[in-house]
Amino acid sequence: MDIKIKVGLRIRELRKSLGLTQEALAFKAAMDKTYLNEIENGKRNVSIVNLEKIIIALDTTFAVFFQESHTLDQA
Repeated sequence: MDIKIKVGLRIRELRKSLGLTQEALAFKAAMDKTYLNEIENGKRNVSIVNLEKIIIALDTTFAVFFQESHTLDQA
């Protein structure tokens, strides 16, 4: 599976687990919701700086973000 898709799926998984919409997460991460949507759908590369903004907005850490998840294992 492409790394862009894996990262996007992980963002979506964590966002949904917090009950956040894409719009709410984009606001918390100070980015456009269209850009976030494209990241979640594996259509855009995400810089490490923007990934950090998303991870902070998800109230998590890089370590937790990059842990394997059951969702990614099944994708």
